[in-house]
Amino acid sequence: MQSFSVSSVSSAVNNDLQQKIDTKTKPPGSLGRLETLALQVGRIQNTLTPELRNPTILVFAGDHGITEEGVSPYPQEVTTQMVLNFLNGGAAINVFCNQHNLHLYVVDAGVKVDLPEHPELIVAKIGRGTKNFAQQPAMSAEECEQALNKGAELSRTLPDTKCNVVGFGEMGIGNTSSAAALMQCYTGLPLEDCVGKGTGLDDSGLARKREILQKALNLHGGIQDQHAVLATYGGFEIAMMVGAMLESAVLGRILLIDGFIASSAFLAASRIVPEIKEYAVFTHQSDEQGHSEMLNYLQAEPLISLGMRLGEGTGAAVAFPLLQSAVAFLNEMASFESAGVSDRTDGE
Repeated sequence: MQSFSVSSVSSAVNNDLQQKIDTKTKPPGSLGRLETLALQVGRIQNTLTPELRNPTILVFAGDHGITEEGVSPYPQEVTTQMVLNFLNGGAAINVFCNQHNLHLYVVDAGVKVDLPEHPELIVAKIGRGTKNFAQQPAMSAEECEQALNKGAELSRTLPDTKCNVVGFGEMGIGNTSSAAALMQCYTGLPLEDCVGKGTGLDDSGLARKREILQKALNLHGGIQDQHAVLATYGGFEIAMMVGAMLESAVLGRILLIDGFIASSAFLAASRIVPEIKEYAVFTHQSDEQGHSEMLNYLQAEPLISLGMRLGEGTGAAVAFPLLQSAVAFLNEMASFESAGVSDRTDGE
């Protein structure tokens, strides 16, 4: 199994960064989360003048055997249809990436069918969908390792080699079931806190989904090994995302974490290398049941909460301008001294 040597972010510039933020022409703390975001980015890049280069969104796609159990109101072929929509430029993620000048690549981690060649498609297929984890592990240990390693390789060999900020999205009918099972295993929270309606189940469909996932958890028992949990319940796209997140942190990139599925991949990554959290920006709180509980468990504060639950990396793309604003004020806003503005006094 590949090891990932993720270093804690530098504290060498911490005091200087905080002083630079505090002496801008504003009351201390008045830019709120933008200030803590600027501090985080500066620490990740170990500089007082950070920059965002070649920002990229990676959308990992894969099919799931658990769909055989009727956990989604959409048929499995929608995975392929939506990937083609991405490649044709017609999805929400395309719109937002175009709006904010984000590079977009779609990764075929395990779509059931072969996809046509496309300059924005990266073919990294581990298999034609995972197995039905209500009956057997979703993937073998070897397949899980292959997915992790492939994700790491993709991160190292991105076409935009100077990229230092990368967002993570996904597409895969049935993957909220995988994410919920992973969440329950990694956090120990009650299953009902982890399972939501996904792409639009009604109340009876949600009850059935919970029942199916509980039987699956009972079938496989209490798995302790972190990689075995991922192999048992994960998707190829989720496991590959884990590897890409870990290697991106090794490379010192800023990680933009999207919604429920991407956060479940991050949860798995953090169990392998806890230091990865220092590189992560949690871009939004998904409206999917379980995401708020997962964020609480991770002690993560999302940048925005707009009631979104689409996936695809859309939350990461929509929130990206906030990252730009944090870096811009740090680099371009005048200080009290440079602007000739009187700073606050210590007296009353």
